[in-house]
Amino acid sequence: MPYPKIDSSRLRVYPLESRKSKTKIEDVAIDPDSPPPPAPEIEAAIEEVAQRILKARKKKASVILAFGAHLVKNGAGPILINLLENDWITHLATQGGGAIHDWEFAYLGQSEEDVRTHVAAGTFGTWDETGRYIHLAVQVGAIFGMGYGEALGALIHNEGMDIPTAARLKEDIVNGLTSHDEFLPAKLELLETMEKFNLQAGFMNLAHPYKKYSVFGNSYRLKIPMTVHPGIGYDIIINHPYANGGALGRGGHIDYEIFVRSMSHISHGVFLSVGSAVMAPQIFEKALSFANNIKLQEGEQITDHYIFVDDLQKSAWDWERSEPKKNSPDYYFRFLKSFYRMGGTVRYVSADNRVLLHNLYAKMKELAGQTSSE
Repeated sequence: MPYPKIDSSRLRVYPLESRKSKTKIEDVAIDPDSPPPPAPEIEAAIEEVAQRILKARKKKASVILAFGAHLVKNGAGPILINLLENDWITHLATQGGGAIHDWEFAYLGQSEEDVRTHVAAGTFGTWDETGRYIHLAVQVGAIFGMGYGEALGALIHNEGMDIPTAARLKEDIVNGLTSHDEFLPAKLELLETMEKFNLQAGFMNLAHPYKKYSVFGNSYRLKIPMTVHPGIGYDIIINHPYANGGALGRGGHIDYEIFVRSMSHISHGVFLSVGSAVMAPQIFEKALSFANNIKLQEGEQITDHYIFVDDLQKSAWDWERSEPKKNSPDYYFRFLKSFYRMGGTVRYVSADNRVLLHNLYAKMKELAGQTSSE
């Protein structure tokens, strides 16, 4: 017999505006064109990765940047947007927390809650609009083949989403039973959500007054892949009646396949992991293997890739020399262990992600300006 589970319909959610958020985007957003903080200790590393990025783009190779939620929460989104607009980044990847902070900033202009206080009160993550609109965006996007990231970007950029009629969904579902419609499960889930919550068909207007700060909205505008790699139970939106593990899994799976496609062009390219101690190395190693599996069938193999890793931890071990033994604490730095096993060239720096990205963007502008004047 199945184990007993909680009744999610009993969950009480609250208006997002009623939450006292810690961070306002207009207070923390970094102006990419302002002078970056001095960082002499990482100056050489910044020069190296900037040169690698420019060489990669000349070769039409992928430049992928994977980041943790703090990068968005710390106000570095505008730097990412400018990197995209200059065609220096070809793919962005984050986890569910990065998506949530980005959406809340775009919608309300503020994000981040007091975890200690809200867990004790049973309100942590139970914010109605955050869960409702992100889940709905993923479900609506799925019937068009969109992954989590593209669907959320479309919601923000378009300031709403187009919900089909129940009649149309039912007709598609009936036809799909015999035509092997790959979107059939997504249509069933969306229909169930519409009927359960009495949603009306048509364009659902949803203003995003701060969308200029949104990495997701701008990546959608620029048609550059922005993928989300979520974990069920990791993100606050799971504490919402709209939560649907099947839909989240589908959105994340579509995004993983998009990520692997970008990874298949990483030869002579660059992968940057910024403040992502677990997600980035985990998806990188699986995606590299997946991409190599197909490349080898075609008589090719991924080579000459450059991996640049930034985190705050300092490792006493010289990873350039060898991998530490299992009895060493350094062995358990996932963001070092995984990446140093991936071939290519690896560079690790310990730096504040805002300082790193701001200096990288400034260096990219400097080098690009030198190239254009030659």
